[in-house]
Amino acid sequence: MKKLVLCTLFVMQVFFAFAQTLTGVTGKVVDSKTNKALQNVVVSILNSPMTTLTDNTGKFSFNDLPAGSLTLKIQTQGYEDQLIQVDVVSGQMLDLGNIVASEDITQEQQLSLITITENDLGDDNSGSESTSGLLQASRDTYQQAAAFNWGQARFKIRGLDNEYGNTMINGVMMNKLYDGRPQWSNWGGLNDATRNQEFTLGSSPSDYTFGNILGSQEINTRASIYRKGSRVSFSGTNTNYSWRAMGTHASGMNTNGWAFVVSASRRWAQEGYFEGTDYGANSIFASVEKKINEKHSLNFTSIYAQNRRGKVSPNTQEVIDLKGEEYNSYWGWQDGKKRNSRVKSIEEPLNMLSHYWKISDKTNLNTNVAFQTGSIGNSRLTFQLANNPDPTYYKNLPSYYLNSLDYYVPALDGSGNPILDQDGNPTYNNPTATNVRNAFLADGQIDWNAMYKANLSPNQNGKSVYALYEDRTDDKQWTANSILNSSITDNITLNAGINFRKLKSRNYAKMLDLLGGEYFSDVNVFYQGDAAQSDLNHPNRAIKVGDAFSYDYNLHATTFDGFTQFKFNYKKVDFYLGQTFSRSEYRREGLYKNGIYASNSYGYSDKIIFENFGFKGGLTYKITGRQMLDFNGAYLTKAPYLKNVFTNARLNNNVSPGLSSETIMSVDASYIIKTPKFKSRLTGYFSKILNSARLAYFYGEGLFEEDPDANTSEDSFVSEIITGINKKNMGVEFGFEYQITSTIKATGAATYSQSIYDNNPRLRINDDAQASATNTNPLTDFGYAYWKNYRVAGAPQQAYSFGLEYRDPKFWWIGANVNYLADTYRDISGVLRTNNFTVVTPGGTETYDGLTEGVLRNALKQEKFDPITLVNLVGGKSWKIKNDTFGFFASVNNVFDVKYKTGGFEQSRKATYPEYATDNANGTPSFGPKYFQGFGRTFFVNVYLNF
Repeated sequence: MKKLVLCTLFVMQVFFAFAQTLTGVTGKVVDSKTNKALQNVVVSILNSPMTTLTDNTGKFSFNDLPAGSLTLKIQTQGYEDQLIQVDVVSGQMLDLGNIVASEDITQEQQLSLITITENDLGDDNSGSESTSGLLQASRDTYQQAAAFNWGQARFKIRGLDNEYGNTMINGVMMNKLYDGRPQWSNWGGLNDATRNQEFTLGSSPSDYTFGNILGSQEINTRASIYRKGSRVSFSGTNTNYSWRAMGTHASGMNTNGWAFVVSASRRWAQEGYFEGTDYGANSIFASVEKKINEKHSLNFTSIYAQNRRGKVSPNTQEVIDLKGEEYNSYWGWQDGKKRNSRVKSIEEPLNMLSHYWKISDKTNLNTNVAFQTGSIGNSRLTFQLANNPDPTYYKNLPSYYLNSLDYYVPALDGSGNPILDQDGNPTYNNPTATNVRNAFLADGQIDWNAMYKANLSPNQNGKSVYALYEDRTDDKQWTANSILNSSITDNITLNAGINFRKLKSRNYAKMLDLLGGEYFSDVNVFYQGDAAQSDLNHPNRAIKVGDAFSYDYNLHATTFDGFTQFKFNYKKVDFYLGQTFSRSEYRREGLYKNGIYASNSYGYSDKIIFENFGFKGGLTYKITGRQMLDFNGAYLTKAPYLKNVFTNARLNNNVSPGLSSETIMSVDASYIIKTPKFKSRLTGYFSKILNSARLAYFYGEGLFEEDPDANTSEDSFVSEIITGINKKNMGVEFGFEYQITSTIKATGAATYSQSIYDNNPRLRINDDAQASATNTNPLTDFGYAYWKNYRVAGAPQQAYSFGLEYRDPKFWWIGANVNYLADTYRDISGVLRTNNFTVVTPGGTETYDGLTEGVLRNALKQEKFDPITLVNLVGGKSWKIKNDTFGFFASVNNVFDVKYKTGGFEQSRKATYPEYATDNANGTPSFGPKYFQGFGRTFFVNVYLNF
């Protein structure tokens, strides 16, 4: 009996020992320099829903795994992603030992990227908006190239503007309701504080939003997720600013459940890369979290980023040829210093309270309330009955005189006899053009002293004829949202969210400087009687510094949207389905009773309401553990933004005609390879955007027939409303990364795309001069703008990159990449492509003399910029000093100082062919296209200490 019991116990011991032998994998993640354990590192099994986090000792484990080959993905903020191939044996727990995590060098590159995203993007019709700021969180090789290598040429991924991507902080939407674009300067200079980011490309699923067809960027500022420690850095560059100092400290979560993060920076320059572009910015960040219990936490985030920078002018080719690529017409000397007349000032602090509720182990709810207020100002000069102070005003340039026969005189020899050409014909000189050219070359800047002198003239009696003001926007916006994440089963996840935003946006002209005078008259000198008054409720005002004048109105917007998204994860197939609904309500509130629109400028407009929806879905098919096919599709509608709702919001309540929601369709398909040494993605995409709108303001000649009785003239300052614009984008993307050896890595990226206008939209002109008591909506229908098959402008549509990087085991590295960018086009005018440009009388068929088909095609041919090749160098070194890290990063972009245009636009002033032909008579038009220049050779150096 005793032997039987002993045998039974022995068998049971063996049985239990075998039963407790797990099939799985375990390991420990440590820092490559300090060998410290890394907590909260995300460890996942590729192409499966299985994910875990490392504990406070850096350890992780997966149990109950099927035997066979699989790939582990190691990922955490500030370190390079790793893919580790493992072979799981049944009945064995594979211990990988220490897994060394290496510093992610692209984190340092992001410091230099901000100099691109904060440039004059979207300012003054630049059309040169880059998507590089949206992409900096991505680890995808192609998207990294788009951000760091092609961003300097204003590359747009998939030909899309930032308004087609969602940028969020803690799930709170940061895209402006006015134009749909994020204001990067609202958190500029806070790179350390905003490094915790998640990025999705295209319409692929996000846990925080339904999204759009460009992608989404989520910036997480929850204090407890920041790695404990401090960092100080100092940078020098020759781009927008010259110097930058920054410091950040994260406490980590203490035993009392408190965590906090603080960060601050200053950036400044007396002059940036372009002439007269001064820069000053101060940024402060704070995030505090209190862990109430295991289920509830509160987090408060506050961001203050003040930014003031001088702008750079777009210039015609004539001006570039005379003064060079770095010339800027916006500045002039005053008291021995360069003073810029066009300054952009941004100060919009953001405060956000977040509640994190762990409802259960499988369900989490995040609720946020945010309030943002502040101002954006864009300064410029104004004048009344005085000479235009712009040094590039057309009468200050030689082309105006060269294109007019009135300024040519016979050329005479020393004896006063006519000089003849070889055919015996008299020759002519243009001394006025020569004198103007010499004067422009000798100076060519704003004359501040002359404006002060004019204002201080005794004849003015204190009235300023010149003044400096800013177009000012003061916003107050409340945002509230809730985001739910729930694992319904092991294979099904639900994401859902609701968002509410309420905006009050005051827009007005604010007087900044009377330039020596005592007051400025608030009247429109081009009109008589009541029409000259900006506010009939307070006529003939004498404007002092700080006063509002000219226009003053509020824009009100209230929006609501909600979404649900289901993600299904299985062994061979993952797929998702999402849907959204939104409602947008807009209204204008006029604070002035404008003399031109006395009956429809003061008070509230009608409410304009748009209701929209969207659906999207996608599928990932896992061919093997290393290869997959990915498909995504989306169909949605989107309300127009506030900037396009009113024909001339500064003066009246009139709503843009033909305005409707955009319809957006997108599909893409990808083949993806992920192995420990080689990663690649090949994608084809197609998208259509229907019924978009564009609003522009300009002074046009030849727009209307002269009719004194009807108060109309051929020339007028107008607003141009183009509606029903259809755009089509298609192309292929390819990116790869290959670890040639343990120290050498090759990367490559390429895209070939086509972004075109797909129809002929409708164009209407609003001319305030035609307004009257019986005509309160002075619109003229110019018919169709013939845009079909023209290219969408402002970004390269071909881009190629190849780079090599060497990373030494002793913690220094160097890299180089070469980039070829082509098919960048100049933006096209709308009115030049209507029948108004070609026919003698509206509605007629008779064309202007000399206008043949060949001449017309040449005049309206869209300019394609020359392709460019840019070479960039990057490198860095870091040292371990006890438990601290000291390092530096340096980059040189555009090593060979290539000069290139990043964008440009046609001027619409010469609105008929005879006007256009006269302006081009000498080959150098006075109102030729204007261009934006890219940076030449630039550098960025950053030194830092982590402790």
